[in-house]
Amino acid sequence: MTRTACVLLDDTTKSALSKNAGDRSRPLEHIPRAWIVLLSAERLTVQEVAR
Repeated sequence: MTRTACVLLDDTTKSALSKNAGDRSRPLEHIPRAWIVLLSAERLTVQEVAR
């Protein structure tokens, strides 16, 4: 069974997460977490996000 995680983001939050995901001066654990949330908001499956 394929699972999806549906996250709903408003434009302000999406913009802030995109900024954090691309900011190399952020703490290392924040960057992948931001990408996970952004990809989940794209309605990708958990397996696609993991790739």
